[in-house]
Amino acid sequence: MTDLLFISPVFKRMIWGGNRMRDIYGYDIPGEDTGECWAISAHENGDDTIVGGEFDGWKLSELYAKHQELFGDGKKKFPLLVKIIDAKTDLSVQVHPDDAYAAVNENGSFGKTECWYILDCDKDATIIIGHNAKSKEELADMIKNNRWDDLITPRPIKKGDFFQIEPGTVHAIKGGTLILETQQSSDITYRLYDYGRLQNGKPRQLHIEKSIDVINCPHKDVLSACKKSRKEDAEIEELVDCKFYKVWKTDVNGKVSFEAPSTYRLFSVLEGKGKINGLEIKKGQHFIMPLGYGAYTLEGDLSIINSEAK
Repeated sequence: MTDLLFISPVFKRMIWGGNRMRDIYGYDIPGEDTGECWAISAHENGDDTIVGGEFDGWKLSELYAKHQELFGDGKKKFPLLVKIIDAKTDLSVQVHPDDAYAAVNENGSFGKTECWYILDCDKDATIIIGHNAKSKEELADMIKNNRWDDLITPRPIKKGDFFQIEPGTVHAIKGGTLILETQQSSDITYRLYDYGRLQNGKPRQLHIEKSIDVINCPHKDVLSACKKSRKEDAEIEELVDCKFYKVWKTDVNGKVSFEAPSTYRLFSVLEGKGKINGLEIKKGQHFIMPLGYGAYTLEGDLSIINSEAK
């Protein structure tokens, strides 16, 4: 059995960020405008550090490059990125490219398919997913004439909701929302609309032409799996199973055992505390179960988001 790989995240201050990650998870955040926790990341813009064990102090990107026996997927770069996002105020309205577009237009980067699990939100919180334009021509006209209320319709959300965001989907996380995001390891975002905000006295850069290039017209929602099952003292909810990842939620109230996974597996402890194979784990921790870890048992009162790369 190999050791679990516990992660020390990278935090990002954002114009729209807040302090919920300190208040809810006890993180040592860098400021009252902390917007993102790159909780499991080997991306060059936020490369996490391994804490404890044989690889203490290693960057995840270095470990992935030099010890493929722990991962076994043979990819050039660690393929996933798990974030916690604290939106005190609205994020910009944005869209992401797919792999093909990013490869040509963004120096060979991955595209960005992502999904959101709503960890917490204000009573009347909303998000934006999709748009109302029927064609590229109508889309361009609405953007040119600042018809944002016609183009975009916010939708209500509640704690525990889940959304899959395919490339080409217009979207925005709005104020009062805390989410866990599982995504391809990409930092490519095209900003379509930013509410006229200023940062350091200047408007933030928009990417109108690239946004129009990649936006899907008309918009179609992607239905998530949300299949629930029980195993011993656990409820397991499959959230999505797509081309790039599988994501599910495991709620344990007691004890449950699992066979050895066929690939490495990512864990984010959302609530509670307990043990994995006798090792204590608690709310706010993120770790990787390497290939070859073997069968495992979870016990306690725990809520965990799991994911696997494909």
